[in-house]
Amino acid sequence: EDPSLERHFKGHRDAVTSVDFSRAKKQLVSGSMDSSLMIWSMKPQMRAYRFVGHKDAVMCVHFSPSGHLVASGSRDKTVRLWIPSIKGESTVFKAHTATVRSVHFSSDGQSLVTASDDKTVKVWTVHRQKFLFSLSQHINWVRCARFSPDGRLIVSSSDDKTIKLWDKTSRECIHSFCEHGGFVNHVDFHPSGNCIAAGGTDSTVKLWDVRMNRLLQHYQGNSVVNSLSFHPSGNYLVTASSDSTLKILDLLEGRLLYTLHGHQGPATCVAFSRDGDFFVSGGSDEQVMVWKTNFDTDYGDVVKPQKYGSSVDGTHGTGSEMDCGIHHKKTQTQDSDRTHEQQEEETSLANTLEHILGQLDVLTQTVSILEQRLTLTEDKLKECLENQQKIIQNKTN
Repeated sequence: EDPSLERHFKGHRDAVTSVDFSRAKKQLVSGSMDSSLMIWSMKPQMRAYRFVGHKDAVMCVHFSPSGHLVASGSRDKTVRLWIPSIKGESTVFKAHTATVRSVHFSSDGQSLVTASDDKTVKVWTVHRQKFLFSLSQHINWVRCARFSPDGRLIVSSSDDKTIKLWDKTSRECIHSFCEHGGFVNHVDFHPSGNCIAAGGTDSTVKLWDVRMNRLLQHYQGNSVVNSLSFHPSGNYLVTASSDSTLKILDLLEGRLLYTLHGHQGPATCVAFSRDGDFFVSGGSDEQVMVWKTNFDTDYGDVVKPQKYGSSVDGTHGTGSEMDCGIHHKKTQTQDSDRTHEQQEEETSLANTLEHILGQLDVLTQTVSILEQRLTLTEDKLKECLENQQKIIQNKTN
């Protein structure tokens, strides 16, 4: 069955720049050139929340792994962390000296990586938003930065036409990929962490093996690629292009599967849900669209190496091998070794831990908000005292 448009959301007053699903698919977030974020509920008839705080266009948004925080970056040079509830409270910090193009939480939710037009990539702690370090070898705007699934690597893409792979511990650039013929708008890690995919203004999508630093696949399209997202199985990739289309690539067979039309004007952003059942797209037409994936649920046991030929619609897979070395599905033999009770206990424990982590996120954020309010109050008190002192001095003079 083909992917189908499930619903679309209208509420933004300018182009949508970034979209993301919460972990449980209950909410999705969108950022816009209208300087606002919107939190949309996947439940029918539930109202949306508009978050206002940024003083300029919101360029990027991302849900924390627990779904209890949303990070946003803006042309106002700041990053905000929001609690996605009706109050819409946030903490703010000046992250860069120019537009913030990208925000991304690490998989443990403890760190945040940001990328900016000031040509740097920066890493922060989520708790108290403490600056950790900066990566600064790009020589032009940095469009995108992402943590690897295990958090040990960072990948960044830039208008200097390079993609850089960084070691988070040593803070060194361990490789630069220079094969793109234009600005590189978006880059992300394969779910296995062994590959990266990038798209840009040269209308191509390229996939590299980050262990061997070699090109695995190359897709030539007809229009600028603005955004891309891996399906959690690792077998598919969805892209958003300036020709208003979304394209789904089959990475196992190295070919284009679907070209989807929905947006009027450039499709600017796209993201799969955490389980891959849905994906969400945004466009310059101010619309947010939710699509049902409708893929066969049996994604295959292993990503097998195989040779690729040409595909349809002006897209070509190069004759290279794709082997990210992942097992997507447990075999029945493995499953039968574990009892039903053990599985239930593990699920219950995982849910409890996730809930605790989520509550810690909210508590941390609440403390940060209170700290900011106290600082503001202290500043106002100091200002009042200074004014009083000036009045007294004037009277005595």
